[in-house]
Amino acid sequence: MRNTGYAKLTAGLIAMWFTFSLSASALHLFNTAPNRPPLPLLLAVLVPLSIFFLWYRSSQSFREFILSLSPQTLTIVQSWRIAGYVFLALYTYGILPGFLALPAGWGDIFIGATSIGVAAKLANPNHRKSFIIWQVLGITDLFVAISAGAVARFVAPERFTDVHGVTTAPMTVLPLSLIPTFAVPLFLILHIICIVQARRWSEQIRGGIRTRAASLAA
Repeated sequence: MRNTGYAKLTAGLIAMWFTFSLSASALHLFNTAPNRPPLPLLLAVLVPLSIFFLWYRSSQSFREFILSLSPQTLTIVQSWRIAGYVFLALYTYGILPGFLALPAGWGDIFIGATSIGVAAKLANPNHRKSFIIWQVLGITDLFVAISAGAVARFVAPERFTDVHGVTTAPMTVLPLSLIPTFAVPLFLILHIICIVQARRWSEQIRGGIRTRAASLAA
């Protein structure tokens, strides 16, 4: 019963989160000048992650709900990232620079294309290490995209333009702004949940072995 309540609450919060990202984007709240760090976008990524971690750490019932979720389902959700081909199309048409579009696009395509197979074959204790490695690859892909689109501004603003003068500015307006403000932190949270679940599999296996050993000894 408690899990059902958390499921409804979580679904409602995700819907509110999406609505906020959509509304804030429509109001151009994520727009930043090319020579300034994109702090609104960074906050849009960090705030949901921080809320999730704080909630997870402070509420045992929420932790139990999170750990009861199906790792197969959470992994299959990552299949949406196959839409990363959009980055490649935007690069081809000169809308996004290659240093962002190429790694983000190909990385997302790889994660999205392999997610269903990973969910079917690796999301179990027998393939725990491989499952965690894939999740880490998914996180790495997201961080590479975030770094390419944001961190470089702190180093050298001119890196935000390629030889044709193309910038990352389209990522701050609709519809692309929904990617860093909603999709990226959501996918990161799903990866983190799967890793936490997988790390517990070894503990469950050891616990089962100890239980069987104790019963045999008795």
